[in-house]
Amino acid sequence: MSEFDLDLRNAEEQLGEGGDDGGSEVVLGVLDGSTDPEEWIAAVEAGEILVLNVEGDLNRLAAGFAREVRDAGGTLMRFRGFLVVTPPGVGIDTDRLS
Repeated sequence: MSEFDLDLRNAEEQLGEGGDDGGSEVVLGVLDGSTDPEEWIAAVEAGEILVLNVEGDLNRLAAGFAREVRDAGGTLMRFRGFLVVTPPGVGIDTDRLS
């Protein structure tokens, strides 16, 4: 068996660096027209999943970002009183709804 050099003294510090755990963050918010649509677009582009409580007309409130999200490969789905928005590569499994 060959020898290898493994320094565990600083391993914990190195593991904590970067802040990227490789997963998406779920952002809870309210879709009421008070947030600039560009903020929602930027969040999705950053890989975040949005769960937005819809307060008002969904079509009007999502008009400023829905097309951009879809064109970029993201997904939008209304579930009960919420709009779920996922970035490209993150699907929404609806199998358990039926």
